Amino acid sequence: MKTWFLILLCTFGLAGCSNEYLIATTDGQLITTDEKPRVDKDTGMIEFEDQEGRVQQIPQSQVKQIIER
Repeated sequence: MKTWFLILLCTFGLAGCSNEYLIATTDGQLITTDEKPRVDKDTGMIEFEDQEGRVQQIPQSQVKQIIER
């Protein structure tokens, strides 16, 4: 019984961490990121980590929509 509980707990724990976000830009690009994009307070730009693990920034004026998948 404890084994099943542990398996279920791990399954739900991992499922909760796997959110993807799509950033739609005004020029039609779709950028996929695993973490929620955030606003950099110093520059005012949208900051996110790309698929290769690099931190990227784009101006808020170029972001049309941010969608959670």
